[in-house]
Amino acid sequence: MGIILSCRNLTKGFGSRPLFEGLSFGLNEKERAGLIGPNGAGKSTLLKILAGSEKSDDGELAVRRGLQVRYLAQTDSFENEHEEMTVREDLVASLRELDLEEWELEMRVENGLAETGCDPDQKVASLSGGWRKRLAILEEVIREPDLLFLDEPTNHLDLEGVLWLERFLVRIDFAIVVVTHDRRFLEAVCNRVIELNKRYAEGYFSSVGNYSQFVENRAALFEAQAAQEESARNVVRREIEWLRRGPKARTTKQKARIDRAGVLIDDLAELSYRNAQDRTARIDFSHSRRRSRKLVEFIQVEKTRGGRKLFGPTDLILGPGDKLGLLGGNGSGKSTLLKLMAGELEPDSGRIKRAENLKVVYFDQQREQLDLTLSLKRALCEKGEFVEYKGNPIHVVGWADRFLFSKSQLDTPLSRLSGGEQARVLIARLMLRPADLLLLDEPTNDLDINSLEVLETSMMEFSGALVLVTHDRYLLDRVSDQIVELDGRGTARFFADLAQWEDYEAKPPASSAPIVAKQEPVESESARALRKSRELSSLESRIASAEEECRRAKAALEDPAIASNAEELIARQINSDEAQARLDKLWDQAAAFQH
Repeated sequence: MGIILSCRNLTKGFGSRPLFEGLSFGLNEKERAGLIGPNGAGKSTLLKILAGSEKSDDGELAVRRGLQVRYLAQTDSFENEHEEMTVREDLVASLRELDLEEWELEMRVENGLAETGCDPDQKVASLSGGWRKRLAILEEVIREPDLLFLDEPTNHLDLEGVLWLERFLVRIDFAIVVVTHDRRFLEAVCNRVIELNKRYAEGYFSSVGNYSQFVENRAALFEAQAAQEESARNVVRREIEWLRRGPKARTTKQKARIDRAGVLIDDLAELSYRNAQDRTARIDFSHSRRRSRKLVEFIQVEKTRGGRKLFGPTDLILGPGDKLGLLGGNGSGKSTLLKLMAGELEPDSGRIKRAENLKVVYFDQQREQLDLTLSLKRALCEKGEFVEYKGNPIHVVGWADRFLFSKSQLDTPLSRLSGGEQARVLIARLMLRPADLLLLDEPTNDLDINSLEVLETSMMEFSGALVLVTHDRYLLDRVSDQIVELDGRGTARFFADLAQWEDYEAKPPASSAPIVAKQEPVESESARALRKSRELSSLESRIASAEEECRRAKAALEDPAIASNAEELIARQINSDEAQARLDKLWDQAAAFQH
């Protein structure tokens, strides 16, 4: 495949802080590249630069002559005159500037409508957020550019919409670059993954293949970088010992060795800096230690909203350790079900039994719990200078650092933080509240992949009951031990796992009779074996990560540079103790798993 666009030494800053520096890579025709990286790495900015809608501070772009490039931002905005058009009229209008023959224009519009399932006669202004997103994507695809840039195209799409988008994009015949945090989307659609991260010597890492191949290749690279750092550290240690003996630079050979030692020390500092760039928020929800067998029980519960039955009659029991995933289209009743569990709404009929003094922590996708006028410091710590987490005081600076906020940000109003930063603030507040029941309504919105992985681990280790609403199928598959799908027309279907739901969606039952909701799905031997294998693999990975975290925490505690700083010593001791406790808990789980 030929290169259609390349960049050389691209650099872009935000204020005094560089987003990225010296990026040099090419994009090939017909490839589907996923662009990922931590929040603040500059993914959206890079996309705009490559698309020609923003300028870099330095570097250059080389674009193949005649290349047709299109760009779709995170927030799609239709021109005012298009709002009153029908879907079909909007698509026709979007193609007029291409000077197509009338038959070709009509063919592209009809094929596009068939692909999306949009009602061609519906007004654009009356479309829901999900259907507006489908239409905005369709507008760009039917133009058939040579290269299409998509920034978070799964935003506003429900799970059905995301599955549609995957099927749609794998069939196109031109190159795309897509920014997304959806790991299952990357796995299904992309044949190349590019990660922006200062941890890499070139500022990015590119891996040919889907997401699982990227993870494997990245792990090998990190292992090599860590070994390189250890080797360099040993060489530098020997050179420092030699320098301390005070060699006289009387000969050319000795002078060259002294110069070489300085270069080695600088190289080690750079390598250590890169290897420390993959910091992630440390997310760990607190459990109240309640041992009640039943925390929440639904008995023939029904709920109607706006004259439409959402679900019921439904029976459901949640106890400690249960992990329930909720699926359903927009408006199917997922958030309503969470509010029933939290006691914010009452059922129309049936009963909801809750354990006495049930402690519920609720992550609201609208983030209504955040007062955006507050400073970051007051949002993280309501009063004073310390928060209490799991019985231990932690200074607000250390608590902010745990969620990747610097000391200089503490006076910043929440209204000036990004969506991902606000999500981390809300998680930080919820972590201070011990919970029996954790209700998470789209907690993954705006979180980068590194933060998603930490959130995933925390959910899996949470020993209370957990209910998760998310469009992130990767997370849903890893965390949930039972799936409930709401169709918004009164039916709740129970599944053992996401794979069983996907099989059902692919091959719907011949009978049109509704499936009767049942409390416990039947799990086949093969499904049980697969689930056990996944659990064991996940446990081994988490133990390895926890051991590395313990090692780093102990090394930080033993750092002689902070030997006289009592406050920092206490904070690092607490951090080391927490890391060891997490590791001990995982080993206990591993021992129980073997039995």
